[in-house]
Amino acid sequence: MRYTTLPKTDIKVSKICLGTMTWGNQNTQEEGFAQMDLALDKGVNFFDCAELYPVPATAETYAETERIIGNWFEKTGHRDKIVLATKIAGTGDYTAHIRTNGFSKAALHDAVHNSLKRLKTDYIDLYQLHWPERDTNTFGVRDYTHNPNDPWTDNFNEILHNLDELIKSGKIRHVGISNEKAWGTMRYLEESKTNKLPRMITIQNAYSLLNRVFEGDMAEIAIREEIGLLAYSPMAFGVLSGKYINGTAGENARLKLFPRFSRYSSAKATEATKRYMQIAKDHNMTLAQMALAFVTDRPFMTSNIIGATSLEQLEENIDSVDIILNDEILKAINEVHAEIPNPAP
Repeated sequence: MRYTTLPKTDIKVSKICLGTMTWGNQNTQEEGFAQMDLALDKGVNFFDCAELYPVPATAETYAETERIIGNWFEKTGHRDKIVLATKIAGTGDYTAHIRTNGFSKAALHDAVHNSLKRLKTDYIDLYQLHWPERDTNTFGVRDYTHNPNDPWTDNFNEILHNLDELIKSGKIRHVGISNEKAWGTMRYLEESKTNKLPRMITIQNAYSLLNRVFEGDMAEIAIREEIGLLAYSPMAFGVLSGKYINGTAGENARLKLFPRFSRYSSAKATEATKRYMQIAKDHNMTLAQMALAFVTDRPFMTSNIIGATSLEQLEENIDSVDIILNDEILKAINEVHAEIPNPAP
């Protein structure tokens, strides 16, 4: 395993982070335990979850992923071996079953308290805001369209003050953002610098061969401001394994169970995937290995969040950390990207 540190801290984290959003839905608690055991054995010390998980989010399965992780901590006593990240859900119809008061003081304190209880721990290493409260282009929406009737008012300072209380109480150590855009990221950093408030140290956004939108303004912000990317969906919901194109996807494959998750399944995305598959074949590796190795070594990357529904998938995904793509492969990848840029934003 290779390691880095969370930006502006001395906290060592593996370059591969274990994603957990299938536990409690596609995966049982027993399977989640086995994944955590394997990941830890292979040197992964960074786990990411959210109160929202598992996905798809429902009232019936709400926060089951955190409960599974907490039960594993209780069973194994391994809390001190793991850098643990979780998130508070943002507002919207998708999360109305959780709460409707956004990132207010009451919401943040309630969310942290309940996550700690489920996770059976007294602190969270990295606490993240799952997506912005304001209307902006997230979750597959390519361009920003301003909504003059958006009821949101600027509350970056207030949120950081409330997070500061939680840090000072010892319940969380550091904070980050997720599904955020360039403007929101810089506003958080501005408030932090100007008012000596907690600093967002990471941003968790989608990033893969099919979605390199982060390489626009966000890549420069990440590097110059030292706010590290935690890349989610590096396998594009499994599309970049090639299993859907090859017809080898099992009946429990994510897009078979939940066909409405079509972000990575457009005609352009499929064509790009076919081309990437050929590059991988030409260089004697699987598409999954190439896709993950590409993400892991980007200069703005802190950790690559991988998920799997089987131990075989998980082992292959973790082992991709040992693969370094040469200039010839990177050139071929970038040629495809130039012809079919970001087909799944």
